[in-house]
Amino acid sequence: MSLFSSATQRIPKVTAVPKHIAVIMDGNGRWARKRFLPRIAGHKRGVETVRELVKQCVKLNVEFLTLFAFSSENWRRPPEEVSFLMGLFMDALEREVVKLHQNNIKLVMIGDRSQFEAKLIEQIEASERLTAGNTGLVLTIAANYGGRWDILQAMNKMQVALPELAGKYQEENLQPYLSMSYAPEPDLFIRTGGEMRISNFLLWQLAYTELYFTDTLWPDFNEDAFSLAIQSYEKRERRFGRTSEQLQKPKP
Repeated sequence: MSLFSSATQRIPKVTAVPKHIAVIMDGNGRWARKRFLPRIAGHKRGVETVRELVKQCVKLNVEFLTLFAFSSENWRRPPEEVSFLMGLFMDALEREVVKLHQNNIKLVMIGDRSQFEAKLIEQIEASERLTAGNTGLVLTIAANYGGRWDILQAMNKMQVALPELAGKYQEENLQPYLSMSYAPEPDLFIRTGGEMRISNFLLWQLAYTELYFTDTLWPDFNEDAFSLAIQSYEKRERRFGRTSEQLQKPKP
């Protein structure tokens, strides 16, 4: 059973600071190229930015942070880059998970793990087990993830679990089988690097999310850049289908 309802079913409570932030971390390669460095240098620097963003989210009491680390379409990249990213992923897990655990951060991985090597899968599972009982920030890493894959795998699970409802499925029947049924839908989506698309990321979950795009390349996405995203969010009017007049508080 899903703990959170969809914004298309119930109007969620709006808070000044987003409860859930989702991020596409774009621009590592371009950051490196501008400095006449190999693309892998940008990816390495990007890991440091992740570390700093996690600290900022903890400081602001953000409850959920979801990062798009590797999409199901990223396998199309040059083999040497994919191999490096898998190695970097493994190394980051080994180095960072103890720190996450010490800071009461829960780590969750979503995506299709079937294409990963056994050693990486074992490290992912060990990291999740270590932090499973933590009660602070929930850090979700989407790896070999795609929004369409997520919906399809949820549909397949739902049909097996609820065959008696065939032809009569409702949104609430599907929701518990989505990869992020344990989290509220994102309040704020951030994409760095100047591209203005969601690239098959959390297609179901972003239905009523506030979108924020910035030209800042991911390795340069520092505390000031993050603050600008939060300030933009604070100015948004989250209506969820209602009118502005409905949101105005009645005069005493």
